[in-house]
Amino acid sequence: MSGALLNRTASRRCSSFVAVELGHEAECLPNVLAVPSLTYRIAVVADSDTRWKWGALTARRIARPDARTDDPRPGSRTGSRAGTPDAASDAAPDITGFALRGRATPTARQLAETGTGLGTPREVTGAEFLRAVRDEGYDVVVLALVGGTVQAVLHGLAGMALRRRPVTVTGYVGVVYEKLADGLLLRHGADVVLANSPYDARRFRAVYEGVGADPSAVVEAALPFLGGAPYRPAPGRDTVVFAAQPSVPASRADRLYLLRRLAGHARLHPERDVVLKLRSKPGEHTTHIEELPYQKLARGMPLPPNLRLAYGHMGAVLDRTDLLVTVSSTAALESLHRGVPTAVLTDLGVREALGNHHFIGSGLLTSWDRLDTGHRPEPDPDWLADQGVGDAPSFEAARARVEELLKQDELPPVAPYYTPSTAPGYLPGVLARHRLDAPPGTEPRGVRGALRTAVRETARGAYRHGVQRMAPLIRRLGDL
Repeated sequence: MSGALLNRTASRRCSSFVAVELGHEAECLPNVLAVPSLTYRIAVVADSDTRWKWGALTARRIARPDARTDDPRPGSRTGSRAGTPDAASDAAPDITGFALRGRATPTARQLAETGTGLGTPREVTGAEFLRAVRDEGYDVVVLALVGGTVQAVLHGLAGMALRRRPVTVTGYVGVVYEKLADGLLLRHGADVVLANSPYDARRFRAVYEGVGADPSAVVEAALPFLGGAPYRPAPGRDTVVFAAQPSVPASRADRLYLLRRLAGHARLHPERDVVLKLRSKPGEHTTHIEELPYQKLARGMPLPPNLRLAYGHMGAVLDRTDLLVTVSSTAALESLHRGVPTAVLTDLGVREALGNHHFIGSGLLTSWDRLDTGHRPEPDPDWLADQGVGDAPSFEAARARVEELLKQDELPPVAPYYTPSTAPGYLPGVLARHRLDAPPGTEPRGVRGALRTAVRETARGAYRHGVQRMAPLIRRLGDL
């Protein structure tokens, strides 16, 4: 057994001792140098660009208390090992990335724009990821996935009968404003369910307690990408950024309204640099489907010269922002954390469907009419604190929970709230949709297996084409 692998396995039972290889056995000797003995391998699996950003940075926060995740830029190396072979520091945490193949599988450009400092994740199916966990011996698995997929992976792990299963960590990539109970119960069964704020931690525990599920997995942390340089106005700079969202608002009329108001603001203030910050390019897909990209809507609209469309890493954009405007983007929390003036629009109403109801009590709700006249909202300090914004993001509790679990001689079985007895009409469909209703290794082999794989790949391609191309077209035709 190699020294590194020996340290990962034996250090859990040695605790404050160092595991030393003597022949073929490991002995526990006092750690007189006080060097941390717990090192471990982490796998991150994500199903979109934003979840990859959250999962990769969360893994780094858990792995190392000094890992820099405040504002890593695309192409930078900030102390993390790449998902695919790449140069890295010997002291870097051992993190391997996986991208779950599906509708929102990110492109290379999208991955680079997340600024995680990691390499390209390995693209896999759900079953292939479970096989990697079984064969490659990960200690911690970060599930940066939609709730149904988290549930499917948890049941897949439960059915694998591993000699020692990994610690499972999951959570949310940003503001949780819809499907709270549904999403949380689909994540139940993970060892750690991260809450991004005190507010979220209270809500998460209340849901679990309310259905009789164990709430102990909920651990308060923070959004791992909060950080960056504090806001400082620059002489001669006056930049307004509108943070677009793929699916909010959803209708063509509402998106055209926002685009026209942004252009109108630019005309009213020719001295300002007005930026429409876009999430993805046409043909790329994110966590949410973007049926009506702003860049396409803008083609038939005359735009003032001081209004431009931009892509790029949000941290880099915020470096040059003097006012961030949005409907309900998580970018508002990033902006507020840095002290950048921030506005949440009420033009289309304050509604659950828009997500801006999350900002009730924040002091940020306002309209384009007021912004046009120079209004700048003032955030409520108590609201900011309850949302985990402003203070240095802390992952100490999450790191301590993970290390506590890793030191246990044996982890308890995976025990999701949803089982064939608690949700017999719901769970089977969740598992079947992700083809994880059969344990890894039971798939047909040989010609039959190859044929089934080919048929599945063809069907998957047809489905993705239907979701990404045909469904939006059909819905638009229905509006005519």
